[in-house]
Amino acid sequence: MTSRQTTPEKPKYFDLDIHGIGYLNRVREVTPENGFPFLSVTIAALRGPADNVQHTHFECVVVGEEAKDLVRQLMPAVEADFKVLVGFHLSDLQAETFIFKNGDRAGTTGISLKSRLLRFQWIKVEGQPFPAPTAETHNAVA
Repeated sequence: MTSRQTTPEKPKYFDLDIHGIGYLNRVREVTPENGFPFLSVTIAALRGPADNVQHTHFECVVVGEEAKDLVRQLMPAVEADFKVLVGFHLSDLQAETFIFKNGDRAGTTGISLKSRLLRFQWIKVEGQPFPAPTAETHNAVA
């Protein structure tokens, strides 16, 4: 009789990833009453034809370590209303309903798209690459 060793199976996981271009908005540190503090942003993703662009807003928890560092560096630019355009990678999209409390839509149901921000492919602040290339990097590329 032989004994057969079994290795634990890796859990199966299905990813729902979103790649796009959009504007970084509402950078904030959130400290919930019950739970751990986290970094949050809103991304206004661009979609549709270039001459009639539409925006889809994603409320994102920033989870990637490099993304967290970059978001903290970009916070002053976002707060100063600079245009911060990013190529982004999101994961785990979920929709949540809520009731508007104020304004023309008070009492009606809205939908919030929530996701996790994993990383940036690139960043531009007011049209300039971020982080800005140094003279050393620029000369090495040229």
